[in-house]
Amino acid sequence: MSDWPERCATVLERLRQQKPLVHHITNFVVMNDTANVTLHIGALPVMAHAPEEVADMVRLAGALVLNLGTLSQPWLDAMRLAARAANAGSIPIVLDPVGAGATPFRTDQNRAFLQDFRIHILRGNLGEVATLCGVTAEVRGVEAMHAAAAPPEVALKAANDFKLTAAITGAVDHVSDGRQVIAIDNGHHWLTTLTGTGCMATTLVGAFAAVTPDALLAAVGGLASMGIAAEQAAQKAQGPGSFKVALQDALYHLKPDDFLRRAKIREV
Repeated sequence: MSDWPERCATVLERLRQQKPLVHHITNFVVMNDTANVTLHIGALPVMAHAPEEVADMVRLAGALVLNLGTLSQPWLDAMRLAARAANAGSIPIVLDPVGAGATPFRTDQNRAFLQDFRIHILRGNLGEVATLCGVTAEVRGVEAMHAAAAPPEVALKAANDFKLTAAITGAVDHVSDGRQVIAIDNGHHWLTTLTGTGCMATTLVGAFAAVTPDALLAAVGGLASMGIAAEQAAQKAQGPGSFKVALQDALYHLKPDDFLRRAKIREV
């Protein structure tokens, strides 16, 4: 029997006790949603992006989440200042390469972060992650259309290429540290009807990373939290609007025991 549910439950309990600060420099489309999700899982959000303060702010945080969804040069400059401070302070960085593969500029900026900084966890969809590690893929806007390799292969390749933990979300989520691939079968198709659920998943991974040095465990725990909450929310919702509210409620009420009863985590 896998001990992943028990390990995730332990980290969630620690997260709720410690209430770590998670510093986001993220896209303004989902900034409010990701801040709320951070609160609901038990952490504290800060969404600072002014270059004058990002380095000071990240030194107070347990994790840094960088999301390249709405790019502009000032925000990229702020992200680089924050990443430099995070690396200097051994603070984990979670990178969400939103839309990598859609335009050369977006792809190049994401690759630059992977090259220039120690990124601990890369969380994206199949098309985004495949593009970054040189696998043929199609990304339309910020949505993955297809890739020339399956998610477990891409996760393993990205983890080895970039020396990090790679997390690919989809109908089944796949996480790899370069040695093993873990699949999470929790989730619900209504997650695809809302803008920003991938960004929310990245936030949850960041919250878990703030309280455990095990990047693989942080990624599995964060994605399993999202999947379990989505399943619980779908039981009460009537459609995308009520699903969003129910999802936030489910994350707020998520208990360590929910991992033991509901988590579908397996080694590939």
